[in-house]
Amino acid sequence: MKKRMLAVAVAGLMAMSLVACGGGSSSGSSEAEKTTAAQADSSKAEETKAEASADGKKINVIAKGFQHQFWKAVEKGAMQAGTDLGVEVSFQGPDNESAIAQQIEYLDAAIAQKPTAICFAALDTQASLGSIQTAMDAGIPIIGFDSGVPDAPAGAIKANASTNNLVAGQLAAKETYELIKDKIEGASGTVRIGVVAQESNSQSIVERTKGFVEEMTKLVGEDKVSVEGHDSLKKEKAGAPVVIDVGIPAEVKDADGAAVASAILEKSDLIAIYGSNEFAANAIITANEGLDKIGEGKVVAVGFDAGKKQLQAIKDGLFAGSVTQDPVQIGYKAVELAVKAANGESVSDVDTGALWYTKDNMEDPKIAPCLYE
Repeated sequence: MKKRMLAVAVAGLMAMSLVACGGGSSSGSSEAEKTTAAQADSSKAEETKAEASADGKKINVIAKGFQHQFWKAVEKGAMQAGTDLGVEVSFQGPDNESAIAQQIEYLDAAIAQKPTAICFAALDTQASLGSIQTAMDAGIPIIGFDSGVPDAPAGAIKANASTNNLVAGQLAAKETYELIKDKIEGASGTVRIGVVAQESNSQSIVERTKGFVEEMTKLVGEDKVSVEGHDSLKKEKAGAPVVIDVGIPAEVKDADGAAVASAILEKSDLIAIYGSNEFAANAIITANEGLDKIGEGKVVAVGFDAGKKQLQAIKDGLFAGSVTQDPVQIGYKAVELAVKAANGESVSDVDTGALWYTKDNMEDPKIAPCLYE
């Protein structure tokens, strides 16, 4: 009897305990349990949303090449953008920048995958027209990057992520001016600033050259500068104390480039010389081998781009510095524009910037990835 009474008492206590903890009814769930369940549902919803977002945005990037360090830096930026924006990024490029057919194959394969958008730097726009039209018909937006897709059909390219070469040339002039302004102001006679350009047809090189010449003229004073040499930029002014001497070879050959650079370096009133791309900078370096005119305490030499020979010249003190494009930002901004275009947002061209580097900042984390060999 005592055992039976004890069992009843225990059962009663258990029932009371269950009621107190809400165990007897689902409507009596504790606030803690509700919160936990809500958090789990929310977390699951966020995961599902993220997966849907990633699945819905696939960006194919087709570059001009793949093995060159410049394109490796572009790839790094593109992949970082993919991580930051939560999208899948595929990066491809032909074996070299002459492999037009291979690039078209990559472009066609990308279109067949039906990505949300494509980033494209065309080796040959005319050869790409059929593929571009296929992408347009499929409603796949295309973003140009680096040199973009020049002369593409209207509306084919939504926007471009590239260097504003005119502004980059201006940056080279500003940095050069700071290095030579004392020589200009303290000169008792005419002083000369040399400019070597690869050619007068390529838009990017023309703008780098023009940007330098125009900005240097502005900094010195238009009434004090005579632009001489090549007809493309000639603006002579008799008696001007500063001469900007522009040299462009008849053909894009190393020997011709070096000959043009030598002719400028041999002039006794030269205080500075600028090469507006890697070819031109290398021409100056080659010409100097037999003249020994540039370097610390001598003629100030500056360049544009990078490359093994130019980087070594900066390390050795032959070049005071150079301007480089920012390939990491080119890749990053291209993917960023592609995502916006895929979302139906209005997009416009983006200047990916340029950087001035010297032997003192070449190892800077922001500079180093942009110094391709």
